[in-house]
Amino acid sequence: MTMPRGGPRLYQNRRVHLAGGYLAGGEQYDRVRPGYPSESVDWSVPDGAGAAVDLGAGTGLFTAELVKRGLRVTAVDPSSDMLGVLSAKLPQVTTVVGTAESTGLAAASTDLVTIAQAWHWLDPVAASAEVARILVPGGRIALLWNQLDVSVPWVHRLSRIMHAGDVYTPEYRPGIGPGFGVAEHLTTRWNQQLGTSDIVELAKSRSYYRRASPAIRLKVETNLDWYLHEHLGFDSDAAVDLPYFTHSWRAARN
Repeated sequence: MTMPRGGPRLYQNRRVHLAGGYLAGGEQYDRVRPGYPSESVDWSVPDGAGAAVDLGAGTGLFTAELVKRGLRVTAVDPSSDMLGVLSAKLPQVTTVVGTAESTGLAAASTDLVTIAQAWHWLDPVAASAEVARILVPGGRIALLWNQLDVSVPWVHRLSRIMHAGDVYTPEYRPGIGPGFGVAEHLTTRWNQQLGTSDIVELAKSRSYYRRASPAIRLKVETNLDWYLHEHLGFDSDAAVDLPYFTHSWRAARN
């Protein structure tokens, strides 16, 4: 498969290295990472769906939205730490330690597969094949990811200091495998409100920081403190509206 240019993508060795930063630290991740706007969630869930599998579920930020909509949900993630946080919040959800490329779930066992904030960590060819295997015919795959709205100048500079990698090109198309129909796209704009200290924690929850040396971590924290409190002039206890895009893609299994 030829991968499209632009959008969230990592080469294999870099992807595996950075993804290892998410095997722990679930409580911090859950506290500061953004959720998902209702418009994006509702658009992603097909009418009449009863069962859903959330791949790369992490601490359940998107899983919780599926539960709210009455679906029977199985959450799959390689991190038992992340799934432990999910289970504490959502005890009714079945959890499986596994990957999107090899879930261990039964064939044709779910109506919907969601991958929220995790597509760039996956092997798209192997993951697409596995998703097609566990979906019922006509079932849906839905991909979602949040990105800081870097069209806002101060947010663009913030993302650079955080090494957030929030760059999106309009021509990007996720490389969903050949077992699916034409993918549809929705973009939703919304804000997440965080205190300035939690913006620093948000940076710490990113893969770049988690895999960085102590010296680089200190540099990121120092630069963020200067940027937020001196350059932008936010009080230390200020609540800041962070503008986001949520990009959503959906496609039906052939």
